Amino acid sequence: MPPDIAGRPAKLKITPQGQDPIEVQFNPTSYSITKPVTYTPSPRSDLNVPLLTFAGGGGRTLTLNLFFDVTEPTADGNKVKDVRDLTNKFVALTRIKRDNKKKRPPVCVISWGRDSTANPDFPFSGVVTNLVQEFTLFEKDGTPVRARLTVAFLEFKGWEEGQRESDPEFTTHVVKRGDTLSSIAATAYNDPSRWRLIADTNHLDDPRQLQIGRALNIPKTR
Repeated sequence: MPPDIAGRPAKLKITPQGQDPIEVQFNPTSYSITKPVTYTPSPRSDLNVPLLTFAGGGGRTLTLNLFFDVTEPTADGNKVKDVRDLTNKFVALTRIKRDNKKKRPPVCVISWGRDSTANPDFPFSGVVTNLVQEFTLFEKDGTPVRARLTVAFLEFKGWEEGQRESDPEFTTHVVKRGDTLSSIAATAYNDPSRWRLIADTNHLDDPRQLQIGRALNIPKTR
């Protein structure tokens, strides 16, 4: 992944909806994306190989393998005594908060650097469907100080987002590093001065502060 502005490697971040982002301690050395495609076999019994009928595609699953180690001070100089202080942030992504009106764990946006491909892997929007914690090193009193996490996110698109993607009156733009509303408006409308239309559509309180990885609705004009 490309470095950030300070020249350091870009850190993978997980941003739960309505909450502060979680930055991983160490970037994953690998990740996998699974995309299921379903076919239904014919019920006929007179065929050696059944006929297949396409039954639709499923959402992608992003699986991250993450490593945590608090045997040394963290990058900001703080000493963490229990690795669960870091891993419990991921456990929270599997739970429902009492004030959560939607009665489900949060939808998360996973972002990591810039992706120039036509169908980028990041940002990835999904919900945690599986979390495996493996604690591998302990202090004498049993406190875990090293861990490996395998966390799977199932692609999530709400009803409104699905409608926007299929509605010809709207398109979307995922915010990348260096984007401004003026530059987005210049691309969408060939007119950077129309940035306010995008700001009003997305209810941006401070148009100068764009969150990397956020999908903005870009209304089409006639």
